Amino acid sequence: MSSPARARGASLIEVLIAVLVFGVGIVGLAGLLIISFRSNQVGYLRTQAEFLAMGMADRMRANPLGVWNGAYDSTSYPLSVTQDCTKTSTCSPTQLAKRDQAQWSSQLTTFLPTPSASIACTKSVTPDATQLQMRPPYAGNCVMKISWVERAATDNSTATNTPNATVALRTYAWNFQP
Repeated sequence: MSSPARARGASLIEVLIAVLVFGVGIVGLAGLLIISFRSNQVGYLRTQAEFLAMGMADRMRANPLGVWNGAYDSTSYPLSVTQDCTKTSTCSPTQLAKRDQAQWSSQLTTFLPTPSASIACTKSVTPDATQLQMRPPYAGNCVMKISWVERAATDNSTATNTPNATVALRTYAWNFQP
């Protein structure tokens, strides 16, 4: 016959150890969840940069005269450019490029933290206006770079303005023919 003291169930120490193991597991899961959210934000910003680059490249493809006259070339995007084009007036290729630059600059500051960008187009042959009215290929290449500041996915600080926050300058570079 067993004694009544042994038949009482789990001891207090066993319960405390079980709670400790469960608590460590929950803290580990919370840490993984935070890293997952931060990694998701990094991916989101990279996707935004890709979409912004594709949008500007499409605008440039629609205005080849502006591209090969150097109207899109700049090393200091986002720009504060005034638009001369309106819906009621006809735009020259240079005016259309200024309008595109103003819209793209607005999008850069809206969708990326602390953005900077540059576009540089080089042509190996100077095309005439007749050739530019036709479709590609043109004898030239453009390089677009978009940079932004993002917080590292493994940063343990709680705010971006904390001195211990790990930030990284990310750059998306693309060579293309408009």
